[in-house]
Amino acid sequence: MTARTLLKMGHPLLLQQAEAVVEFNSPELDDLILDMYDTMRENNGAGLAAPQIGVSKQVVIFSVDGNPRYPDVEPVPDTVLINPKIEILDESTESDWEGCLSIPGMRGLVARPKKIQYSGFNQKGESFSVEAEGFHARVVQHEVDHLLGILYPYRIKDLRYFGFEDELFRSDQS
Repeated sequence: MTARTLLKMGHPLLLQQAEAVVEFNSPELDDLILDMYDTMRENNGAGLAAPQIGVSKQVVIFSVDGNPRYPDVEPVPDTVLINPKIEILDESTESDWEGCLSIPGMRGLVARPKKIQYSGFNQKGESFSVEAEGFHARVVQHEVDHLLGILYPYRIKDLRYFGFEDELFRSDQS
């Protein structure tokens, strides 16, 4: 398939709630998912939501294994998650740096629940449920937020911890 153009923060579609998928196992859905994977891989993403490529559908993908943007995180399984639901299993939160393909070159410190259970459907319409914690849980929550019209900067509690990666993580800062 093909990598698509990423919408950037400020585009109105990224602020909308995505529509539920009602037709599974279709050529259109398969093509969308292939394009999402091509787009995510071309941009070294950890995940991608359909609205980020201009499609208002509740479809997210994620996969992390040897990603240069996230060299020190544990692997996250290759997953297609459609019409997702998230249940928080542990109310304690953990703050960590997040980035987004729709907000290139920037990072922000975001607190998220440490442990969740997510459920939904694969592209064939089969339901599944997974418990996740750590970076895996963070990636899922970040991508599902896109389906609700929420970008990670909206979750930053202190904007002093939001900025360009090259400035935030510069080794010669005093």
